[in-house]
Amino acid sequence: MEQPSPVGALLFQLFFLAAIFFMFYFLLIRPQKKERERHQKFLAGLKKGDRVITSSGIWGTVVEVGDKTVTLKVDANTRITFTKEAILTYQPGYEKKKESAKKPEDDKRQ
Repeated sequence: MEQPSPVGALLFQLFFLAAIFFMFYFLLIRPQKKERERHQKFLAGLKKGDRVITSSGIWGTVVEVGDKTVTLKVDANTRITFTKEAILTYQPGYEKKKESAKKPEDDKRQ
């Protein structure tokens, strides 16, 4: 019985390791990188009046944006300061309202 050549086995192992690396890259690393870039863009666009949710689940309205912090109004007399990275996303429905306020409604002219 003939044994496989050590060069062929080595090439197969290298191919297998390369395939695993590419799977990790396309399934884990690349999507996380895109999400991180999207979140950084979101944080850079925060402004006063935006309604957001923090990573701890606190809903509030942005009243002040600093270089590294954001102050939220969470109640009539309650303001909390967070690091920018703690802001997760807009409140549900707020982003749609924000986009529709930017676009003029052509339907009303007819």
